[in-house]
Amino acid sequence: MSLDLAKIAQQVEKMVASLRASGKERQQRLKQALSVLTSKDTNLDKLRKRIALSKTTWLVAEPVDGLCQHYKMPPAPEGFTVIATDGSHIDVDRHQLTKCYLINIGGVTLDYGTNPGAVLDSFPHLYSDDEDLVIAPPGANGRGQPVEGTLLGIKRGVEECRHLASLAAELPAGGPVLALLDGSLILWGLVSKDYPEFVTQALLDKGFLRYLDQMRRLKIRLGVASYISFPRSTDVVNALRVAICPHEVPDCDRYCDKISWGKRECDSVAGVIDRELFLNLLDEGERSALFISQSSIVKKRYGVHRVYFFYLKVDDEIARIELPEWVAMDEGRLSLVHTLILDQCRRGHGYPVALAEAHEQAVITGADRENFQQLVEMLMAEEHLPTTASAKSRSKRTRWV
Repeated sequence: MSLDLAKIAQQVEKMVASLRASGKERQQRLKQALSVLTSKDTNLDKLRKRIALSKTTWLVAEPVDGLCQHYKMPPAPEGFTVIATDGSHIDVDRHQLTKCYLINIGGVTLDYGTNPGAVLDSFPHLYSDDEDLVIAPPGANGRGQPVEGTLLGIKRGVEECRHLASLAAELPAGGPVLALLDGSLILWGLVSKDYPEFVTQALLDKGFLRYLDQMRRLKIRLGVASYISFPRSTDVVNALRVAICPHEVPDCDRYCDKISWGKRECDSVAGVIDRELFLNLLDEGERSALFISQSSIVKKRYGVHRVYFFYLKVDDEIARIELPEWVAMDEGRLSLVHTLILDQCRRGHGYPVALAEAHEQAVITGADRENFQQLVEMLMAEEHLPTTASAKSRSKRTRWV
């Protein structure tokens, strides 16, 4: 049975009315946030120190070269290469007797200039061995972590980075190269305390960061970045909240624990998101100042790959671009990332062409999933192996009414 929209229509109307009623107040908070962002009275060094000492309940960006600085697109090189990867997966089905998962990585290499060309491919891989299905602690002491659900999503991100490093390593020395990933460079899923240390080591230290390091060591002019479309981050707005906090050292629990929301001084800019700020600040093609993520996992584990970010205005949308420190602190690489991402977006109707094509190579449709399961069952039957599924699984695949 499909969703009965008639039963929720009034609830949707109520939600829309509430949004309309809060619009004026929201615009006032945005106006205040822009005023703080562009204020000439802000002492950047003092703000950095306040951010470093502050104890907040929200993530605060560290400004690098200012708050409201903005930069026009540098000239594009005549010839360049863009590589990108994206992925999808089929998770472990606990209702099936066979335990396995599949990761499909789409890879794209696009050459521009006097010798244009394109290579598009996909790299599907089935994982079914015991060491693939579980991340085990060193020495097999303790309980392993099954690779499924959220953990499988993290592993897919690691594989996307591995394939990107592989594509970059195959390129000849010569023209500049942009290497793109979709989504954040921060493996947010590993911030959770649900995962033990050995899982973080396996996926981050020996995985994602290792592949970033392989790209860092390549003898080519390479800019590595990730692209986040329509971001909902508030890191920069939260830096503004620290800036207007009346206390010498902001401490939410100490000073504001018993103050209701909306009554704190910093609430005058609360509810605004970063992209709203920069949509009003940046002109088409401009990027914002640089900021550093203060994520706990970045500060603790990323080292030379510490995540920097800036916002980029593409048509009427703001994108968040994340890049490792060794790219962000190299003016040539930083300019390359700015220029070529914008070029890619203009070629791709507002979204990087290379990422869109990588996604197309990686996508696994509903029909693909059904065909994959049928293939597994057919080959197992040929080998006279049991293909038993749970009653729930059989029920879902059978029409009763």
